[in-house]
Amino acid sequence: MSGHSKWATIKHKKAALDAKRGKMFTRLIKEITIAARNGGDPDSNPRLRTAILAAKGVSMPADNIKKAIMRGTGELEGGQIEEVMFEGYGPGGAAILVNVATDNRNRTVSEIRHVFSKNGGNMGEQGSVAWMFERRSQIFVPGDKATEDQLMNIVLDAGGDDLRNEGERWEILSPPEAHEAVLKALDGSHLPHEDASIAMVPKNLIKLEGKNASGMLKLSEALEDHDDVQNVYSNFDIDEKELEAMA
Repeated sequence: MSGHSKWATIKHKKAALDAKRGKMFTRLIKEITIAARNGGDPDSNPRLRTAILAAKGVSMPADNIKKAIMRGTGELEGGQIEEVMFEGYGPGGAAILVNVATDNRNRTVSEIRHVFSKNGGNMGEQGSVAWMFERRSQIFVPGDKATEDQLMNIVLDAGGDDLRNEGERWEILSPPEAHEAVLKALDGSHLPHEDASIAMVPKNLIKLEGKNASGMLKLSEALEDHDDVQNVYSNFDIDEKELEAMA
């Protein structure tokens, strides 16, 4: 199982805990606020539309969504959030992208750099690893809810271009502009989906084993736990049996 989708699966299993801590809501509110800077009407703002769909997917109250949009458009105070993408390397040379939303860039830079160094990684310069990733629509469907043939027909007709078997889940990859069409096609076929987002997907993977593998997961988790971090992307690949052993 590849690193980008395996890490998404690990994060999915942590989602219930994140929701209880309010962390998931905090991240989504920041994303809605940032997206709304390009306009508060979701019909003409694809990023905002995607963020609202994600918020509704975790049952965020409509009032929370409305206030986040108003902060982004400047109708309410509190929208001074800066979006930054940090780049770096983890154990074994795996590339890492860390998407953050912060109201204090200098503080966050220092803290993220510390997380990298404390967990066997190194923060890099802008552009050092971003070229190893591409922006893609990434949607997961529970493995027992659809067959490969069924999903393939739906995905291709809606503009998707890749379907991968990731064990417990199917991973659907599409161009960002096809994201909503694929979601609508799944809904129209009454197929459940989870973790639907526009993600940075690695073009190639790097195999990690032993200490490098466990160290990479530790670093990824430490980055994810930082309050300003919205998403962590990496190109690591860890053997399924090794992942089970570490778990």
